[in-house]
Amino acid sequence: MGLFNNNIKSKGSLFARNGLIITCLLLFAAATIFPIYFMIISSFGDPVEAGAMSYSILPPKISFESYKFFFNFSAHSWDWLKNSFIVAACITVSNVFFATLAGYAFAKMKFRGKGILFAILLGSMMIPTQVTQVPLYILIVNIFELQNTYTALIMPSIVTVYNIFLVKQFMSSIPVEIIEAAKIEGCSQPKIFWYIIMPLSKTVMAVLAILTFMAAWNDFFWPFLVTNTMDMQTIQVGLKNFRFANTTYFAPMMAGATISAVPMFILFFSLQKYFLEGVAVGAVKG
Repeated sequence: MGLFNNNIKSKGSLFARNGLIITCLLLFAAATIFPIYFMIISSFGDPVEAGAMSYSILPPKISFESYKFFFNFSAHSWDWLKNSFIVAACITVSNVFFATLAGYAFAKMKFRGKGILFAILLGSMMIPTQVTQVPLYILIVNIFELQNTYTALIMPSIVTVYNIFLVKQFMSSIPVEIIEAAKIEGCSQPKIFWYIIMPLSKTVMAVLAILTFMAAWNDFFWPFLVTNTMDMQTIQVGLKNFRFANTTYFAPMMAGATISAVPMFILFFSLQKYFLEGVAVGAVKG
């Protein structure tokens, strides 16, 4: 901002420019927040069918009937939340653990074929996810017969190439001299990883945890493919049960969506310090 101020001498031009920037930012923020606001406001409506519901920016009244309707709608409403939490937590922990190990190996260890293996992993990122869904479904459901199990929900996402790439790029910036000094002192590779690399990688691990948990929690397509019983559905798949052939219970669906968003808000705000540090570090490096 200071650099731009030096190029504009007129206070009127400077005021007009800053006003335009602030206005654009406010409009962008409003457009971003409005869907969340409308979801929350709609969740306080009465649990009537979508055709009979009145849509408004401001709620005519506050009612918690849709939240009661959501939990009384099915005996498995709590199971949807429990399944989502188990699946997202397992995927997050496994991704942070395995991606950190793999990232360290690619960034700081020397072994034969490392460059070729990393190039293959990067090449696999170019394949659209939709292309792999059909063979993955045949493998999980038809061959291993794991349909309606936590294994089917968790295993395909136990670690992703993107997370490995993210960790590898971060760890490449850690000075090699630190690791060499530890080796001279007689520190083994597991101790180097545990006592030196992991404390220095808290930022990228926090970013990894937030992004992975959000992706796993919001995933709809894969849980929809491998679950066909209500007791094993995740919350995102369970919400579709409020939509029927001729009508939709919109307010209870928004109540469920609001409840499903709470864990992500808690996770983000509890780790936002590390997340913002990670963004700042990436910006400085860029």
